[in-house]
Amino acid sequence: MNLKEKAVFAVNALKKEYPDAICSLNASNDFELLVATRLSAQCTDARVNIVTPELFSKYKTLEDYAEAKLEDVEKIVRPCGFYHTKAKDIIAMAKMIIERFDSKVPDNIEDLTSLPGVGRKTANLICGDIYGKPAVVADTHLIRITNLLGFVDTKDPYKVEMRLKEILPPEESNDFCHRCVLHGRAVCIARRPQCNNCCLGEICSFKKTNS
Repeated sequence: MNLKEKAVFAVNALKKEYPDAICSLNASNDFELLVATRLSAQCTDARVNIVTPELFSKYKTLEDYAEAKLEDVEKIVRPCGFYHTKAKDIIAMAKMIIERFDSKVPDNIEDLTSLPGVGRKTANLICGDIYGKPAVVADTHLIRITNLLGFVDTKDPYKVEMRLKEILPPEESNDFCHRCVLHGRAVCIARRPQCNNCCLGEICSFKKTNS
């Protein structure tokens, strides 16, 4: 199999293993997902999901966030770490979306990454999950697993994103990323991958060199 054929194999294998390709961050609208993803930087999704219900119940609109007091937001998001920067970014994002984007979360990478604290990983998640566009969310699970598979040979998130956009079927790329997160937590665990239980073993470079 060539690389694109292996990518299709991986897409289908993970689809069978994890039928529901869902984001592990809880959010009920586009801005909430943007906020949750910002909070998830250097923090587990599980912890973010514990923190956001209070935040989302207190601030329901973009205007609520834009007018929020920094110390009030900081108090809520403190358990997520780097709370001062994250709280400041959340408020600034809301203000910029209101002022520059007519109160609508942008639907493209360039505009999304112009928002405070928003990098390509977050921008791709919004483009994929909210707007249904082809996207590659280069998080730690995706980077680790695609390196083990031999799809990429770099830990650089941007290079991983660009390479996977070349070999993954565009319509499957966003869900593939979500499924890699699920697979990384359940089977291909960092430092102790369960290769004997892996649905990707047939095409995995790591397993072939370590079996």
